[in-house]
Amino acid sequence: MSYGYQGPQYPGQMPPNAMGGPPGAPGTSPYPMNPGAGYPPPTGQQAYPGMPQPFSAYPSTPYPPNQQHSSMPYSQHAGHEQQVPQPQHYGMQQNAPPGTYAPPANNPYPGNSVPYPSHPAQPVNAAQYPGRFVPFDTNDSTPPFPQNTATTFPSNASPHAQGSGPYPGAYNPGGQGIAPAHAQHASATSFPPQHGAPVPHQGQAQSKLSPTVVTYPGFDASADAGALRKAMKGWGTDEKTIINILANRTNRQRQEIAIQFKTLYGKDLIKDLKSELSGNFENLVVAMMTPIAEFYAKELHNAMSGMGTDECVLIEVLCTMTNQELRVIKQTYQSLYGQSLEDRLRSETSGCFKRLMTSLCCANRDESNFVDPAGAQRDAQALFNAGVAQFGTDESVFNQILVSRSIPQLQQIFAEYERIASHEIENAIKSEFSGDIEDGLLTIVRCVKNRPAFFAKQLYKSMRGAGTEDDRLIRLVVTRSEIDMGDIKREFSREYNQTLEQFISDDCSGDYKKCLLALIS
Repeated sequence: MSYGYQGPQYPGQMPPNAMGGPPGAPGTSPYPMNPGAGYPPPTGQQAYPGMPQPFSAYPSTPYPPNQQHSSMPYSQHAGHEQQVPQPQHYGMQQNAPPGTYAPPANNPYPGNSVPYPSHPAQPVNAAQYPGRFVPFDTNDSTPPFPQNTATTFPSNASPHAQGSGPYPGAYNPGGQGIAPAHAQHASATSFPPQHGAPVPHQGQAQSKLSPTVVTYPGFDASADAGALRKAMKGWGTDEKTIINILANRTNRQRQEIAIQFKTLYGKDLIKDLKSELSGNFENLVVAMMTPIAEFYAKELHNAMSGMGTDECVLIEVLCTMTNQELRVIKQTYQSLYGQSLEDRLRSETSGCFKRLMTSLCCANRDESNFVDPAGAQRDAQALFNAGVAQFGTDESVFNQILVSRSIPQLQQIFAEYERIASHEIENAIKSEFSGDIEDGLLTIVRCVKNRPAFFAKQLYKSMRGAGTEDDRLIRLVVTRSEIDMGDIKREFSREYNQTLEQFISDDCSGDYKKCLLALIS
């Protein structure tokens, strides 16, 4: 799912698929300065693509960039510098070198050589603060804010294009999935390696997301609300209009439509849709209308309610999410059900699987992009020693490494393990584990190696054989359509020699089928 981790945040834009709902919805941030739901990404890192950001009537940047003006003290044009007049400050020295302060001659406080004695000003060493802004030299010909040309983005990316993450063959999208849609986050910020050795090289580059549902151009929430009202008013229901509108709007835009619908007509859009629709088509439309974080929280709650636990849902969600996505889901779950997600997981699971779910719920994976080959060799040897090289299995070693290491680091570890053991890490997990813990560890490994292929397999499982697992099919299509459904479709065709559209057409029917096809096309 995107779980939708698998992505980068584009400068000056909101992530296309970061989790969140409209203002006041469960799971949204209580802090007004937070641009996304839940927790803001660490300073200098990209946000994690994966889920729609809460609706805001204001642009993501307070002032759009103007190519004709510069905010720098000096603007360089055609090889010469043009000095821009600066406001004069009383008693302040003009054009002082960065990081220094020279008191004026008529300093009214002669005893103080700096404006704040408790914090003496010193030159800033940029190398000590990677990813942070430091004063720059205006005489330097290097632009103070160089454009990042290493990462390219799809032309159809939404204005708030996701960054999981988002949802990469990677695990964290760059969320959500974040290779294709779930490639490693391409971040300009340096982080210390997992191990003490120097970082020799960087992880794989962030690849493009491949959503099939993108921001609708010329979006008008009021017009869409009026069209939906007309489609449900009077005798009968115009299902075609409902599909054409909702299947071609992002989750964030659907939340705006719901707000306008209630504002204009004093009615709840979801309740009206449920009264007019039925069966799997109703379930699909309701899932589309639910804020993503709330949708995941409800899926997890339903999986742990009643007799027994649906471990497949727990694995599909928790083993594929980025830290940011998990934190938002945890916050939403707490607000909806008055209980922490971790406590509920611990009460519904047991043994090694319980420890794996608890570790993942901490949302503390290293999400840097750097690889430490020496550390990867040590971890690969530790996995070998804890598994096939001894009698019995030390499950804690597998749990520690697979839950905490970054995606690029895990890819290096798996390559080293195959060199040491002459077989893939999946073979070791299958021979040393069984049941839910085996499925959970294999899910992490498969998402690290090829996230779209993992979700393609989940879609195939939901429709193979007699009958259809409609809940799983709906969950996968709704959540992945805004992240990496394009890559998932390619992996599906390559693996099963049939397109995903053909598979859905053969397995589903009616408006339910039409809406699913609209979401993935």
